[in-house]
Amino acid sequence: MSAVRRSRRTGAFGQHLVTVLRAAAILAVCVVVFFPVYWMLLSSIQPSEYSLSFPPPLLPKGFNWQAYGQLFGDKPIAHWLVTSTFVAALTVVGTLVFVIPAAYAMSALKWFGRSSFGLLLLFTQIVPAAIVVAPVLSLYRSFAWTNNLPALALLHTAFVVPLCAWVLKSAFDAVPKEVVEAALIDGCNRVSVLPHIYLPLVRPGLVAVSVIAFFASWSEFLFASTLVTDNDLYTASLGIATLMTQLDTPLFELMAAGVVFSVLPVLFYMLIQRHVLRGLTAGSVKG
Repeated sequence: MSAVRRSRRTGAFGQHLVTVLRAAAILAVCVVVFFPVYWMLLSSIQPSEYSLSFPPPLLPKGFNWQAYGQLFGDKPIAHWLVTSTFVAALTVVGTLVFVIPAAYAMSALKWFGRSSFGLLLLFTQIVPAAIVVAPVLSLYRSFAWTNNLPALALLHTAFVVPLCAWVLKSAFDAVPKEVVEAALIDGCNRVSVLPHIYLPLVRPGLVAVSVIAFFASWSEFLFASTLVTDNDLYTASLGIATLMTQLDTPLFELMAAGVVFSVLPVLFYMLIQRHVLRGLTAGSVKG
């Protein structure tokens, strides 16, 4: 009996040790991931002499909102945020317009070349964006689409559609075939079954795709800096980059701008986090 008890105690201790180690590993990862964000926020709100001291304090010593005052008073960051929101919203709409029929065709329809088409979409994701900047700029100039926000949103849409098509395809794959077959027997055809059956059931997938498209457009810088030269059309990512000049790098304004730039996407994600997780895991488990 004593040996059995000793074995149980050893097993319980081992499980407890594993739990502690797992929690310590999770805590370490969280510290590594969130510390830069914390330092950005801390540097934007405390007096500059503390942030520039060595060693810098890890807890705020006083508050100074001057960086935010200068940012909103001297720089048009509010206008930049509105512009970014406009471009990201257009990207979301354009992505949904293209990705819904693409995912439906890849999942529910049988046609020659379906697998090759899906692989081709994946291959487009391995092409670095920097390689296509020059031809895209030449094309946009020929159409007089530079300094055109809807055209920029269309370009963002083109780059995010392949990934979103595969994400939404997994959601379409999770729709029970029995439901679709019942709808077809009741009089629906292959076209009408999409809005009446599939779209209501893949709503979490649509939310996940919208979030992916929104974030991709919100943080995109390369094409925005190439195609937009009008100061009145700067997106937030492009406008914040202009805060740095050859003669000065306003560190604390940049920190405040980074905080402001991150707030809207974070709030947006927190509001729909549940739907995003459901959409990204759709199709991973089938009954």
